[in-house]
Amino acid sequence: MSSKFLHSLFVSFILVLFCGASQAASYKYIRIGQKDDAQTKSVAGIAMMGGGDDLDEAFRWLCAKANGGDFLILRAHGDDEYNSYVNGLCKANSVATLIIPDRDAAQSPAVAEIIRHAEAVFIAGGDQANYIRFWRGTPVQDAINQNIAEGKPIGGTSAGLAVQGEFAYSALNDPDDSELHSPEALANPYHNQVTVVRDFLKIPLLQNTLTDSHFAKRDRMGRTLVFLARIMQDGWSKSPREIAIDEKSALLVESDGKAVVVGSGRGAYFLRPTQPPDTCQEKVPLSFSNISVYNAPSGTHFDLPSWKGTSGASYLLSVEHGIIHSTQLDGAVY
Repeated sequence: MSSKFLHSLFVSFILVLFCGASQAASYKYIRIGQKDDAQTKSVAGIAMMGGGDDLDEAFRWLCAKANGGDFLILRAHGDDEYNSYVNGLCKANSVATLIIPDRDAAQSPAVAEIIRHAEAVFIAGGDQANYIRFWRGTPVQDAINQNIAEGKPIGGTSAGLAVQGEFAYSALNDPDDSELHSPEALANPYHNQVTVVRDFLKIPLLQNTLTDSHFAKRDRMGRTLVFLARIMQDGWSKSPREIAIDEKSALLVESDGKAVVVGSGRGAYFLRPTQPPDTCQEKVPLSFSNISVYNAPSGTHFDLPSWKGTSGASYLLSVEHGIIHSTQLDGAVY
């Protein structure tokens, strides 16, 4: 018997064994499609979706990477509405949603086995603080990173995109229904809501990189410049990078780092500081000069290893005493 078949039997055994405990552990696993797992090999790739309306093209691309295997949606809250949507777009052996709403659920061996068995993993939107708070330091984090290391594709939208980079805005100190806004962050780079974490996911092409979503739509440029300044000021990186995706846009990244922007939003923004912040102190407005920005609209190709693209717009941003200035002709930040 193949190792894949034996693994499938083991997963089935684990699921049966923990079926009675699943309510106590509080996770939910809802699956449609074939009962038995596929025997196929997926192809590495990263689907980075900026939030808003889901993009059929991005999901089809991610499904193709799964090569007819088992597609898994991860979330901390919500329901299984993605199942029918993804199943209608993809030729998958199965589509399932795994809801992991607390640390107790994240400790379940059955949960980790379900994740490891998937050929593609997609992290839904919501609140990234829940992903960090509930999943970090648990078998869930280990299983996702093991899949990545094995070359399985991963995708995410909104909060699911925010946690893809080595650096992630965790939102751990955000009050209910109140996110950190750019003016607050620019006025005080050490505002208590400026919470950046690192090494939640270990995607090689996104090392030394911050990721963000809903970018232009929610005017997140100011706060993201603060995140980059803090990463440098706090000694995490001398030259961090950022990939920020607008709503209704996605960046589809191949295993070699070659990527394309799709969707009807304002595309992707690639940021890289050229020097350390001038002033990044508690309760003092940020000053930060010459941040390189490349805006890539839909259809633009971008190479992550060389950090170069085609047909996009390049410009510089600087922050003086908490006010952003742009070298674009109209002074636009985006």
